[in-house]
Parts: sequence; structure tokens; C-alpha cells
Amino acid sequence: MAYEEELAARIREVLAGEPGLTEQKMFGGLAFLIGGNMAVAASGQGGLLVHVDKAAGEELIRTTSAQPMEMRGRKMAGWLRVEPADDGDLGEWVERGAGYARSLPSK
Repeated sequence: MAYEEELAARIREVLAGEPGLTEQKMFGGLAFLIGGNMAVAASGQGGLLVHVDKAAGEELIRTTSAQPMEMRGRKMAGWLRVEPADDGDLGEWVERGAGYARSLPSK
């Protein structure tokens, strides 16, 4: 399954004007990177992948609808799979990923 072009366009709108923003195909989807660090991606499996601090990820899994991202049957700490309910929800998730990417040293 290819990533959802509509979701990618909505992510672009949220991140418009973000310094150091690039796009790259990865994980079967389209990733949005800030300073070379992945923030979010329109997943090739549907929905959104969000990169967050590992501790924050555990809390978000407990308190939201986020699920851990799995790659080849292995859960990836700090990587979440979410299905944003609406544009407001999408904006919150994108900002979580963008905030984490901004906190990391540029690559």
C-alpha cells in the first residue's frame, strides 16, 4: 500500500515554513525531516508515524490511541503509529514529532 497523498498534503500544511524541513521516502511512506531528523511520516501502511522521546512514547501509548510502531515484528521505542481523527488532532501529533526532531542535533 502506498502512503496517502492527502495525508502527506495535510502534514505539509501543518509544517509549512518550518526551517530545515525536507521530505524523503522511507518506511514505505513519505517522511518529513527537520534538521535531518525524522519528525513524522505518512505511512505506507496507512496513518501517521510519529517520532517522540522514548519516555514520552510510553506515556502516549498509555494515555492516547497511539500504538507502538512495529518493524519486522519488533516494537520500536519512541516511534508511534496513530490514526488522526481530524485536522486538529493531526496538528497535535505533527507538532509532537516536530518538537522532538527540533530537540535533536542536526545531521
